Amino acid sequence: MPGARTEVPGEFAWPAKGKVIQGFGEARSTGIAIAAAPGDPVSAAADGKVIFSGQGPRGYGNLIIVKHDADTLSVYAHSRTLLVKEGQSVRKGQKIAEAGDSGADKPKLLFEIRKGGKPVDPLKLLPSK
Repeated sequence: MPGARTEVPGEFAWPAKGKVIQGFGEARSTGIAIAAAPGDPVSAAADGKVIFSGQGPRGYGNLIIVKHDADTLSVYAHSRTLLVKEGQSVRKGQKIAEAGDSGADKPKLLFEIRKGGKPVDPLKLLPSK
């Protein structure tokens, strides 16, 4: 189909610098957990528009959701501080939050990518470290 986006590794950038401490599908995870110290920068993984910024559902803590196209979202959970508001456009690599442990047992970033409403493994879309 003309103009259709395909899943290309490297389309997204890493949202945080830490190592992956929980993989996709582990312990029913719908994303990956990235180690972070409180206050570490959390960056937008790709250009998009913030469609949610606030207290997320139980287990997510302070949450940001960015819409990238008609069916692709990225989710950033457990932030200490949210730096963007709903409706705001963000650029790939822009600092959107500070890592924390809201809704979590230790400081980390829970990062999810959803396509068509379904979680996909972010490691398949992120560049290798």
